Amino acid sequence: MAPSSDIVANVHSAIDSSNKTLLKSDALYTYILNTTVFPREPECMRDLRLVTDKHPSGYMQSSADEAQLLGMLIKMAGAKKTIEVGVFTGYSLLATALALPADGKVVAIDTDRDCYEVGRPFIEKAEVAHKVDFREGPGLDRLAELLAEQEQEDGGEATYDFAFVDADKPNYVNYHEQLLRLVRVGGTIIYDNTLWGGTVAMPLGTLMSGLDTRFSAAIRDLNGKLAADPRVEVCQLAIADGVTICRRLV
Repeated sequence: MAPSSDIVANVHSAIDSSNKTLLKSDALYTYILNTTVFPREPECMRDLRLVTDKHPSGYMQSSADEAQLLGMLIKMAGAKKTIEVGVFTGYSLLATALALPADGKVVAIDTDRDCYEVGRPFIEKAEVAHKVDFREGPGLDRLAELLAEQEQEDGGEATYDFAFVDADKPNYVNYHEQLLRLVRVGGTIIYDNTLWGGTVAMPLGTLMSGLDTRFSAAIRDLNGKLAADPRVEVCQLAIADGVTICRRLV
């Protein structure tokens, strides 16, 4: 059935890296990008961002200001061992690899190797490919493998410093449980899209696309559980499509 005028349009339609924001002022967001983000964006990241904007699913790409935030948080934490669940073409992955020290590693997990291959030449050109361990397949399965490796190599002790999740939203709560066993106490777990185009604040029963209905409900569930989780300290930011930062406490 065709959408009626009463149904909220797909909230991520007509989105690319230049307007992926919840700010109500386009002029203010453009000012932020032009003043503090784009001038500091490495050339390799800019080139990958522009290529990804032309991809049919380019709206899935992390925004430039979000990638800048990720890079800074990784450096501030002194992270060396990281995980990324949901890679797409690798824009945020490249930001992570650039922020990591020379001996740092990021385990990059995605079901779509073809999309990863779009960004791989940019990662190689940036001379950070040696930091990336790409693992194709479902996130839950690959994280389970990391847990098995951790049990064998480290006696089950969590050794990862940092994780970034931008994957299938209904599984976020499941990723959270796995990552709390992989990321060390004091480490950081970041979830993307935690405001889902603002739909999380819309009245229950608002008519939306099927995807938005499912994902908004999943994100609401995640947000409620994170807010009530005593194992983490939580900060939610209205950057890009919503970013939630969790610091593991126990």
